Amino acid sequence: MALTAATVVQQLPQIEALCERLYTSQVQQERTKVEEMLRVFSSSTEQVASCKAILDNSKSAYAQILATSSLLKIVTDQILSLDVKKEMRIYFLQYLDRHGPSLEPFVFTSLAQLLCRLTKLNWFQDEQFTRLVDDSRTFLEKGSSGASQGHYLLGLRILNLLVTEMNQPTQGRTLTQHRKLAVAFRDTALLKVFQLALASLRALAPPAQCSSKLQEQAVGLSLACLSFDFFGTCMDDSSEDLSTIQVPGSWRSLIEDPASLKLFLDFYRSTEPPLSNQALECLVRLASVRRSLFTDEASRSRFLAQLVSGSQEILQGQQGLAEHANYHEFCRLLGRLKTNYQLSELVALENYAQWIQLVAELTVNSLNSWQWASSSVYYLLGLWSRLVSSMPYLKGDGPSMLETFVPKITEAYVASRMDAVPALLQDQSLEDPLDSPEQLHDQLESLSYLCRFQYEQFSEYLCGLMDPILGAYTQALTSPGVDENQVALMEGRLTWLIHIISTTPRASASAESQEMIDGELSVRVFELIRATEGVQQRQRYTLLSRQRLEVAITSFLQAFRKIYVGEQVMNTSKVYVRLSEQCGLGDHLSVLNVMLSRIANNMKTFVTSEEVVTRTLELFQDLAQGYSSGKLLLKLDAITFMLQHHAANEFPFLDDPANARNRTTLHSILAKLLFMEDTPGKFKTFVMPFQQVFVHLTAASNGATNAQALRSSVPESTVVGLMRDLRGVAQATNSRKTYGLLFDWLHPQHFPIIRCCLEAWADKPSVSTAVLKFMAEFVQNKTQRLTFDPSSPNGILLFREVSKILVTYGRYATGVNNAADVYTQKFKGISICMLILTRTLVGYYVNFGVFELYGDPALKDALDIAMKMALCMPLNDILSYRKVARSYFALLDVLAHNHTAVLARTDTQTFAAILTSLDSGLRNLEPAISSQCATAVDNLAAYYLKNNQAFGAETTSPAAQAIAQHLQQRPDLLPQLMTTLFEIVLFDDCSNQWSLSRPMLVLILVNEPIFNELKQQLVNSQPIERRQQLESCFTRLMQDVQRSLEPRNRDKFTQNLTVVTHDFRTRAIS
Repeated sequence: MALTAATVVQQLPQIEALCERLYTSQVQQERTKVEEMLRVFSSSTEQVASCKAILDNSKSAYAQILATSSLLKIVTDQILSLDVKKEMRIYFLQYLDRHGPSLEPFVFTSLAQLLCRLTKLNWFQDEQFTRLVDDSRTFLEKGSSGASQGHYLLGLRILNLLVTEMNQPTQGRTLTQHRKLAVAFRDTALLKVFQLALASLRALAPPAQCSSKLQEQAVGLSLACLSFDFFGTCMDDSSEDLSTIQVPGSWRSLIEDPASLKLFLDFYRSTEPPLSNQALECLVRLASVRRSLFTDEASRSRFLAQLVSGSQEILQGQQGLAEHANYHEFCRLLGRLKTNYQLSELVALENYAQWIQLVAELTVNSLNSWQWASSSVYYLLGLWSRLVSSMPYLKGDGPSMLETFVPKITEAYVASRMDAVPALLQDQSLEDPLDSPEQLHDQLESLSYLCRFQYEQFSEYLCGLMDPILGAYTQALTSPGVDENQVALMEGRLTWLIHIISTTPRASASAESQEMIDGELSVRVFELIRATEGVQQRQRYTLLSRQRLEVAITSFLQAFRKIYVGEQVMNTSKVYVRLSEQCGLGDHLSVLNVMLSRIANNMKTFVTSEEVVTRTLELFQDLAQGYSSGKLLLKLDAITFMLQHHAANEFPFLDDPANARNRTTLHSILAKLLFMEDTPGKFKTFVMPFQQVFVHLTAASNGATNAQALRSSVPESTVVGLMRDLRGVAQATNSRKTYGLLFDWLHPQHFPIIRCCLEAWADKPSVSTAVLKFMAEFVQNKTQRLTFDPSSPNGILLFREVSKILVTYGRYATGVNNAADVYTQKFKGISICMLILTRTLVGYYVNFGVFELYGDPALKDALDIAMKMALCMPLNDILSYRKVARSYFALLDVLAHNHTAVLARTDTQTFAAILTSLDSGLRNLEPAISSQCATAVDNLAAYYLKNNQAFGAETTSPAAQAIAQHLQQRPDLLPQLMTTLFEIVLFDDCSNQWSLSRPMLVLILVNEPIFNELKQQLVNSQPIERRQQLESCFTRLMQDVQRSLEPRNRDKFTQNLTVVTHDFRTRAIS
């Protein structure tokens, strides 16, 4: 019920009390109840006057925030007349002028956001809405004239919110609409805003007496302008990839003006965080400006010289670098200089020598201060790695001086990591760099180029460090009574040294001299591997320092494999000369043997370390991935043993729940290696451990007939492990022959117990998910592996088992209500069931007509239970969970194409729900889902058209007759789909236009009178100046298009639609 302004004024005390309860109550139920009571204020456009009445009469900040948030929702979601919106704009500006400086900050922010949203959504409607920048300038002038600093702050905050609003999409608006607005704002207003920001910075910079809030808004506004998404590139602040800021050409004079850079440099020197680091961030943005913006190379060189000189002065005086926020942004600035400029341009600067020396000193200090500058080191190492990478392209006589500083930096990095180890052992509260794998990877990636720069010198330094540590560690492993802290210290240092050695083979193809150095470093790691294989190590496998050492060793083996093991390895590589002399490893086959021994050892010993097992299996998988390397592995005794002994008694990690995913990976790798050879006898030996588990489960369930007995006598972990192992084996069956081996073993002997396990633990997601995921893998016809002989019934037999599995789980899932975790307990299993059925229906290994012909209910049962499961999930929940949505719409796509009668024979309410879900799916941002929905709509409508006498068919099929009855009761269904498709294709920037266009023609043919009405509605929804253009587009759309669904006619319609859409969008944006 709508409230009048007079009623609101009368009930204002009660409304204020409700608002205070809404925003301050600690009881969720109370807040929900109050929110429902106050929702009336945002329910319709009639409440605009009521919200204004609250603003005019209430002094309560809680009531004011209710009014502004309600108005924001009305402005965003509902349609208002242009006159009302103009009046609202004037009202908001006047209200801010009178009350803005005295409003609570959160109320002001909401009101200013409301004004900016109103401006954005009506930017093209009336010229008044483009004047907000000028209105804000008025506030600035009023504040600077001595009236009050409050108005100055008001103007800056409005501009900040305006730039932010224009730079981000608005919910409910398409990306095309957003970019059109952003481009218009960029071209007409953003430069003015940036000029105001710079003018404010000059006026507010010290020694001016002003509030820090004013300075914060001014520098924040400058940063917002420089961070604007000028060309829709969506530059990520966290990314330091090679990217530039596409500043418009109209900004040229302002960017080239030395006063602009000087302003930010001076502001940085005279302020403290957070103001100073925002000034540095502005400099980072300016350093990223595109090369083509500058008038000529001389202008760009002057700009670079000023940046370098400014950073040099900061380095010389260490101005503000004691503050971490400043330090971090300054490192970003240094890194950006090399990202956007060439080494030759830097070397050509007069002060390059002094600057590069200062940067080197900063880098060394940062590396030594690893506790304080850990997040900033990445930018400095990235700078030096780019400098080193540019050395081959450096021309001219100017010295780069990298030969002097790079070795010092690499040695400082290594030394700092060595020093960090004892500090971390003494103080457990310190943050260990090894705890951040992403940060470690980024640092080592950059370090690899530095290590290779003076490789021989660096390797001598590294070997000099490692040899005494390795010798002491080897001795400690064989000596009783050694201090555990000393061993942990040596393991920590060896971990870092091996991680650093692992980076060196990552570079491109090496020269012979560098291969010899690779060999020298690799020898040390292989010696460590040999030293750690003794039984004396077993008590240390649970210690973190030992596990980290193993992760480092595995990383080295992975890096070594990429360069020196595999299909393209050269047996003459010099690296094997040193390995042969020192370790007896003369070729890659002997190295493979060491790797396999290490892999097997890790899986047996590091039972509780998921990271070690995962890294080990990644190495194993990569080794088995290639055909040649896989064949080499089969020659090794270790692989022969693993193919025969792969149960938990050999690899205890299989029993650890944390390694559930890893056991699937292991069996996939082993099965892949097994299937490389045509040896059916070995397959029987390989599956023997699984056979024993199946026998045990069958006995416990009385021959797969008593699910309750099975559940009470067998741990669920046994079933989960078996299903995960079998899923891994199924993943490796990539041919008809290998799949046949697995199928003949499982069917018919073991499928009853699989189904019995699902029945016994249907309510346990850990078990049911494992069973269903195995089935989803088993029924997938990838690489045409499910190709049975013409006389074989295996396809039909497999589908019968699938039907029983679906019915078993479906009975449980459709009865689940009010689950605590509805996704895990219900939706996840249903999603996998729909995936199983979809994969089976599109596998083309079953003739589904046989089931109805011979009265077999398997197909009908599977389809019926699938529909029940799909329809027991609310549409909002389907759309909320991406995996569920993918499975649901994929199933509807298949049913609409091959089993239309299943959808047609549902009741009208269900049929309407299905089409409504397809309409929602068409609007999905994921192209695969919207394309599947479009195909489903196309197949449904085409079936109805082709099998209906009303459209020229000889007879009307029962399914088409059922669809006709549904549409008689709900005539809005197909027109709504057609409207949605036209709105998406015409007004949205969709990447799958071809797919969306296919159902449009058939919908037009089914609803020709309604299509004419739709055209008029779409035309009337456009501004007056664009209506004639859209009418012309609709006329051309049906040009030379016939009333048929022949492929050529469909293609003609799609061609016309593409041309029309491109023309309409081009003119709309221009």
